[in-house]
Amino acid sequence: MKAIKKDDYILELKEHFGSDERRINHALKVLAAAEIIMNGEQVYGITHDVVTVTALLHDVGIKVAELKYNSSAGPYQELEGPPVVRKIMERRGAPQEIIERVTYIVGGHHTARKNDGLDFQIIWEADLLVNIEEEGLDRNNEQLRNLINKNFRTPTGLRIARLRYNLETEGLL
Repeated sequence: MKAIKKDDYILELKEHFGSDERRINHALKVLAAAEIIMNGEQVYGITHDVVTVTALLHDVGIKVAELKYNSSAGPYQELEGPPVVRKIMERRGAPQEIIERVTYIVGGHHTARKNDGLDFQIIWEADLLVNIEEEGLDRNNEQLRNLINKNFRTPTGLRIARLRYNLETEGLL
């Protein structure tokens, strides 16, 4: 089986988004959060590869969605992302089982009911951590506390979210 090389997918990400630094940086932040969660949850092997590639490519459908639908809404990303991901991964010679799993997660990364495994959950949590930061949700907001309690399932992800927003120390959870 051909090894997944993170740097190859970082290059693909940058080529795909070109000068769109905001989208590139978002994906790199999601990868960084996912790596912390994977380390805490001791995730290795194929699952590690799936999460790494998915973190980098999860939003590649945005470009096509904006062109086709004039929207970057989640459902359009989920529809348009998997074919782009498949093409990139096939070009890179990724194993078929990894391609199938990454395209599944990319095709559902905004839909909670599609979350069906640890790899998906790590992407869910990492993307949410970054989105909370980028959207500037107030840490004292009840909505943020509920969002964290509802969505974080890995012990590492939950700990990161609670510590990042000082929710444990304030007795808010």
